[in-house]
Amino acid sequence: MLNEYQLIEDLHKRTKRQGPGGDTETLNALNLAMLDPSAPLRIADIGCGTGASTLHLAHALNAQITAVDFLPGFIDVLNSIVRDENLSHKITPLICSMDNLPFEDEEFDVIWSEGAIYNIGFKKGITYWKRFLKPGGLLAVSEITWTHATRPTELQQYWESIYPEIDTASAKIAALEQSGYTIIGYFKLSEHCWLDNYYGPLQAGFTDFLKRNGNNKKAAEIIDEAQKEIALYEKYRAYYSYGFYIARKNSCHHNNN
Repeated sequence: MLNEYQLIEDLHKRTKRQGPGGDTETLNALNLAMLDPSAPLRIADIGCGTGASTLHLAHALNAQITAVDFLPGFIDVLNSIVRDENLSHKITPLICSMDNLPFEDEEFDVIWSEGAIYNIGFKKGITYWKRFLKPGGLLAVSEITWTHATRPTELQQYWESIYPEIDTASAKIAALEQSGYTIIGYFKLSEHCWLDNYYGPLQAGFTDFLKRNGNNKKAAEIIDEAQKEIALYEKYRAYYSYGFYIARKNSCHHNNN
């Protein structure tokens, strides 16, 4: 029987995205980052899942991309896509935890991470990953974000029990500034990034997922949790989304954490 991580991997690896996002939104973040598409870049895509953003970056930029995820099933899917699309000269998939990265200090021009930094927490992620960025290097992360100053109690309690660092964009931007970055862009993901690109494809696989796993109790609990999250989003979507934050690592060193 699969353990919980393996079940989550089994549920999610068959969909293009493992969290809210979209190709248009990745492109929007790229435009805000003002990266030169012809310049040779070193990029780390951290928490890459099966590679939706990795592939978009590979097609849009002249980049060597190290794509990192700790779930081997996601990296297996990405490896097969890289082979099929002949992208091994641009993408190097790597099974690795985002809080224990094997990189050199100041190795990368860009660190990219869509819908994944919550796994170690926003403040820990932006602080730890900064060491791997060159001075003046770019950080582009999407992070769950309150879009209103006050929220319904049911919603507040749910998300704070799952991810206590959920906060407003102003608080996230302040955290970036305090951690030695200059913010250069922010936008909110639209509803289709959640409903059409993430929740819809995920729900379409629920029945097969339960069948594959013999309708066992743990698999059923994972589906119940997902359904609860989806129902809350459908009810309260006006109050939260993912925010996409693009920031530059400050070149001066006296203020680094």
